[in-house]
Amino acid sequence: MRFKSITFIITVTLIVGVAAGIYLGRHGVEVLPIVGEAWAAGGKVTGPTVIVPDRYAYYPGTEELEPDEIRLFACGTGMPAARLGQAATCWLVETGNGDKFIFDTGTGSMANIAALMIPYDYLDKVFLTHLHTDHWGDLDALWAGGWTAGRSEALKVWGPSGARPDMGTKYAIDNFKKTYNWDWATRAARLSGIPGEIVVHEFDYKKINQVVYDENGVVIRAWPAVHTGDGPVSYSLEWNGLKIVIGGDTAPNKWYIEYAKNADVAIHECFHTPGQMAELYNQAPAVALWLSTQGHTSPQAFGKIMSTIKPRHAIGYHFFNEEATRYEIYDGVRGVYSGPLSMATDRMVWNITREEITERMAVVTEEAWAVRGIREPPKREKPPSSEFTTFILEGRWDVSDVQGKVIKDYADEYGIDLSKIQESAGKK
Repeated sequence: MRFKSITFIITVTLIVGVAAGIYLGRHGVEVLPIVGEAWAAGGKVTGPTVIVPDRYAYYPGTEELEPDEIRLFACGTGMPAARLGQAATCWLVETGNGDKFIFDTGTGSMANIAALMIPYDYLDKVFLTHLHTDHWGDLDALWAGGWTAGRSEALKVWGPSGARPDMGTKYAIDNFKKTYNWDWATRAARLSGIPGEIVVHEFDYKKINQVVYDENGVVIRAWPAVHTGDGPVSYSLEWNGLKIVIGGDTAPNKWYIEYAKNADVAIHECFHTPGQMAELYNQAPAVALWLSTQGHTSPQAFGKIMSTIKPRHAIGYHFFNEEATRYEIYDGVRGVYSGPLSMATDRMVWNITREEITERMAVVTEEAWAVRGIREPPKREKPPSSEFTTFILEGRWDVSDVQGKVIKDYADEYGIDLSKIQESAGKK
């Protein structure tokens, strides 16, 4: 079961004798006769072979984003422990001017991003709330996956500093590059190295409501969050008179209360109850209590936050959304907050305009290929090199008798000079 709220729809059903009408409208109330017509969840069906007019599912790549509209995806809404049905934290924001922004890349989220079949050239801006693995553990997959699938420029990462130099985003990315040096070197030997670069934009986590990005009419601000130590931040994205707030992990704090006001969509963690953490997540009881009420935000505290800031639409996340958990969490929220609410799970999507906010589920393929954008895949800046030694090259086994013709036919078809792509031998 999903809890959803569409703030612009008021449905009133009147039954008078054998005649009935449904008051339903996007921009007002319309009385429609029911006699002689068929109805479906998506709207009125006028015949047995026609398309349902308003589907409540989103099929990525089938709808053009309106120039005044924002589309928000939940690409990860779960916990640090791996789960097939829910990745860790990741949000994708698409604005009607063509920009796309990824907020956090938690473990497992890359598969949900890839399933949207968006060209990787458009997925090159990442904003990290903090450096727990469930918020940036899939940066490696986005980095290497986008590089090998046609991204033409460097990946760009924004993130907070830390209380010490070794606790900030720049330190993390510098050492990320060192950790994946073998990966980078072996790919760069054959591919363009430019998309394999990562450009870091680190900002001071202590600055309040600071502008960390301002381009093409999009303004992104950051302010401190309170979560397990200094460094985490929350973000707001403002564009075209619309405001989306991404809380990241945080206990209730005064900055979110102040700077999430006037949000069209306010995203904030809404954590498991202590009992759920102890019984289902295998935490010691005392640890479960601290995590659920001090290190994170309880359902009741989430409800108070939203009752205070009064967004057009509230989204709670950071829990495993299933039969065993969602009702207790939902009831905890609803005991304090009665406004528009989504209890998030992966692949939810919201379309946001000044007039309406609509929630749906994305229907995706599990076998998505990379999609080419407006740019051609980048070419190498220099001739191919090698990371092989003679020792390893001498271990090759000759299969030219079975694949030689295949290679030659392909090279002839695409005008490739085979002499320029042969593997070089020996140490560099």
